[in-house]
Amino acid sequence: MNGTGLRARLRNLSGRGSLRTRLTLLVTVAVALAIAMCAGLSYFILQDRLRGNLDMTIKESLSQGDKGYLEHNCSPDGTRGPFAEGMATLLSADGTTCSIGPSPIMPDYEKDKEAFRPCDPVYRDGETRDGKRLRVVTVNFKPGVAVMEARPYGYIEYTMRIAALMLGGITVLGVLGAAWAGLAISRTALRPVGNLTRAVEHIAQTEDLDTRIPVTGTDEIARLSSSFNAMTASLAGSRDRQKQLVADAGHELRTPLTTLRTNIDLLLRSEQTGRSLDPGAKERLLVNVKAQFAELSTLVADLLQLARGDTDHEPHVELGFHEVVTAAVERARLRGAEVTTDLQPWYAVGSSTSLERAVLNLIDNAAKFSPGGQVEVKLHGGRLTVRDHGPGLPEDELPYVFERFWRSPSARGLPGSGLGLAIVKQAVAEAGGTVRLTNAPGGGAIATIQLPGTLIRHSESDKSP
Repeated sequence: MNGTGLRARLRNLSGRGSLRTRLTLLVTVAVALAIAMCAGLSYFILQDRLRGNLDMTIKESLSQGDKGYLEHNCSPDGTRGPFAEGMATLLSADGTTCSIGPSPIMPDYEKDKEAFRPCDPVYRDGETRDGKRLRVVTVNFKPGVAVMEARPYGYIEYTMRIAALMLGGITVLGVLGAAWAGLAISRTALRPVGNLTRAVEHIAQTEDLDTRIPVTGTDEIARLSSSFNAMTASLAGSRDRQKQLVADAGHELRTPLTTLRTNIDLLLRSEQTGRSLDPGAKERLLVNVKAQFAELSTLVADLLQLARGDTDHEPHVELGFHEVVTAAVERARLRGAEVTTDLQPWYAVGSSTSLERAVLNLIDNAAKFSPGGQVEVKLHGGRLTVRDHGPGLPEDELPYVFERFWRSPSARGLPGSGLGLAIVKQAVAEAGGTVRLTNAPGGGAIATIQLPGTLIRHSESDKSP
């Protein structure tokens, strides 16, 4: 199988089964390949070392041997004479040989002729006439004559067979160990992922957003677990706020709907029984019905504004906050508020519609409690203040003024849904700012919005040299 086919097979295997199985398989294959490569490299290194040692032995034998004795004992017909040990052959330049030893060495004239010149020995693999494998070293003896001496390969082949069996066993044991290690590693590494998976499945089945995953360490899995916990906490908070909004909205809608139903029932009963109401009383009922409809419209609009969420708003762009405040002041004046202004330029990033609605709500709220509807609006360095000259608020009520549907006991008889300041808080938070309400020195209340921004529009500063 070529490399491309092996990679394709591994990809197919890794794409099946569970993540733990795939991780175990990949670790096993990687370690098995590493062990097999090491075993193969060790095999060839050992073979090369044994061959080098054999070459050194033959070379030493040649340097210590009596070549004259070899030449003297070669018979004229080229057969071996009486020589007890080793295998040696004289090779002449014309290709004739003279051998002594157990078996004649087959010459390889194309390779061995290099030894006729005084140079390094010639090392090669060879064989005897009866086919036995040999390791042959050929050295120069005298002009026109070289000596070939050999040793059998038998003990090297035996040693390499033993080494192959040992390395093969080590490879098999290594693969089994790699499989066990891969399984252990996958279990340990994927335990947090398993916890996360079980938590997600639990939430999907039970919708229990209070489920949390224990976070240990600072690695990627720990960061993923922390992010998951933060996500479920955010979803739980959003769901709780939605439930609270629905409950509060139902409570607030109940009163105007009950009043509307009562008034309409009176009008219908009057028409059905033929007993007409006094014109003054009938007019008061109709005026009350109209007022209740207006209150319901305002309440529904405020609820839609709050329920749209942080991501369901128009894109934030750079805007002149002083221009937004000016537009809100003009709308408030049309409603009868007496507003004095002191505005300096300030550029921020946000939604002009939401911020204008927030500023208008603050001005309307201040005008409702200020004698004659007098309101002071100032903008300096991104800090907007809206002050009235009314009675102010008790200190224990100030922490609750931006909560949905909260209304001061002293303002229960005034028109409003209790959502205006909650809308202000949401719009300012979307723009990255803060808002607070405090009692002003000398009487009245003062609302403060702080928005991040600059005195100069970025597009203008980019044009400056």
